Amino acid sequence: MNDIIPLALMRPGQEGVVVRVEGGFGVVRRLAELGLVPGARVKVESSYWGPVVVWVSGFRIAVGRGLARRVWVKVS
Repeated sequence: MNDIIPLALMRPGQEGVVVRVEGGFGVVRRLAELGLVPGARVKVESSYWGPVVVWVSGFRIAVGRGLARRVWVKVS
């Protein structure tokens, strides 16, 4: 499964690589501060209710669904 989908649609346990981040300067900067930049590996821990919880660069972070829709990931 080599699809490119928004982070918000990934299921718990899925992993992938960020391929692009959409949005204005502030959105892109905020996501970069969290480590969500192109090339970063992510693993989804929880995505059923509330924010999307992911592991990225060894850190566990929570991203609101609106921001998670702006992060496109190639699922591996």
